[in-house]
Amino acid sequence: MDSGKTGPLSGVRVLDLTQFLSGPFGTQILGDLGAEIVKIEPPGGELARGVPPHFVEGDSAYYLAVNRNKKSAVIDLKTDKGAELVRELAAHFDVLVENNRPGVMERLGLGEAELRARNPRLVYCSISGFGQTGPDRDLPAYDMIVQAMSGGMSLTGEPGRAPVRAGIPIGDLAAGMYGVMGILAALFERQTSGEGRFVDVSMLDAQIAMLCYQGAYYLMSGEVPEPQGRGHDSIPTYRAFECGDGVSLVVTANTERMWADLCKAIDLPHLVHDPRFKDSATRLVNKVALWEILEARFRDEPAQSWLDSLSSASIPAALVKTVDKALNASQVAHRDMIVELRSRAGSHVRVPGNPIKFDDPGRTDASYPPHLGEHTSIVLREYIGLDAEALRTLQNQGVVRQFVPGMPSPGVKSR
Repeated sequence: MDSGKTGPLSGVRVLDLTQFLSGPFGTQILGDLGAEIVKIEPPGGELARGVPPHFVEGDSAYYLAVNRNKKSAVIDLKTDKGAELVRELAAHFDVLVENNRPGVMERLGLGEAELRARNPRLVYCSISGFGQTGPDRDLPAYDMIVQAMSGGMSLTGEPGRAPVRAGIPIGDLAAGMYGVMGILAALFERQTSGEGRFVDVSMLDAQIAMLCYQGAYYLMSGEVPEPQGRGHDSIPTYRAFECGDGVSLVVTANTERMWADLCKAIDLPHLVHDPRFKDSATRLVNKVALWEILEARFRDEPAQSWLDSLSSASIPAALVKTVDKALNASQVAHRDMIVELRSRAGSHVRVPGNPIKFDDPGRTDASYPPHLGEHTSIVLREYIGLDAEALRTLQNQGVVRQFVPGMPSPGVKSR
C-alpha cells in the first residue's frame, strides 16, 4: 500500500467514506500532506463522478478536482458483509471521515461509538450540514443552503438587489478545512493521550464562524449588515472601481498615508483637504459622495494604466481577473498551484494544487484520482488479509467491486 509519498502526515491512514465536496476536499488536503487515503465507494460510485459537463475517462472534472492522492475500494455498505468489512478495515486506520446525514452511520453499524470501541485510537470525523445535535440536525444541506442560512449570502451582491451565492462553494470548502483542523488537533492530542477523538463539524457552524467581524458588528450594535457589493463596511477606500475600459480595479487604501497617496496618484490632491474626507470616520460617513468622485475619475483611464500609477505610489491595487487570467498568472505558476495529473491510460488533467508549502516539501508529485474500485483487492488483501477466493466470492455476491480496464465509469451515464 505504500505509494512512496512523503510529507508531514506520512504514515497516517485515512478511511474516507465521503462524497461530493466537503469531505473529499478535506481528505484531499490530508492526502496532499502525505496521509494515505482509502476512499470507500458504493457499487455505483460516489455521486460526484457523474456531475456534468466535463468528463475524462468517464469521471467528471468535479470529481477529479478533489480526489487526487487517494485509493478507491468499492464496498456495498448496505449489505451486512460490506459493513463488516469496513468495521474490520477501520481497526487498521488512524482516521475515518464521513459526511452522511446524522444517524446514517449508526444505522449501518459504523457509528463512532462502535468503531472506536474496536479501535480506541481512531479519530472519527463527521461532517454534516448542521452537526450531530440540535433541532436542524436532520435537515438536508448543500453548499447554497448553508450560505443562505448562515447570513453570508445576504451580504453577497449589490445593495438593493437580490442576494447571490458566493462564486466558490465556501460552505463545502470551509467545512472540509475545519474538518482537517479538527483531525490534526485530535492526532496531535493522541500522541500523549493514546486515545482518538470524535470530531463533529457542521457546515452551518463553519459559515457562522466565518461571519467574523460582520457577525461581531451585529452582535455589538444590533444593526443588520447589508449586502457589501464592491466595497467594505468600514473602509470606503477598500473597493472595486470600474475603469475606462470596463475592467474593474480593486483599491485598498487603508491608512491615512495611503489615502493621501491615492489622492495624489489619481490627480485629485484637493480631496485630502476636503472636510468631508479629512479622516477615516468622515470618509465613512460620506462614502457615497466619495465613491461618486472616485468612480468618475477611474473611468477616465483604462484599468492597467491606473494599476501602474497606483503601484508606483505603493498603493495596494489589483485588476479583477477572470478565472482564466488568474490560473495563467506567473505567480500561480511559480507557486506550483496548477497540478498536472496523468492517468495510467495516458489522460492528462490539470487542477488547482496544494497551497500549503514546506521548506522541505519531499515528494511533490500527485497521483491521478482513482478509478472506481481501482484498489479494492489491494485494500482488502493487505489490510484484512482476504485471499483471492474470498474476494471472488464477495465480488460474485455484489458486496465488493474491482475496477477492470475498459469498465465504464458512472459518469458516462450522466452525459
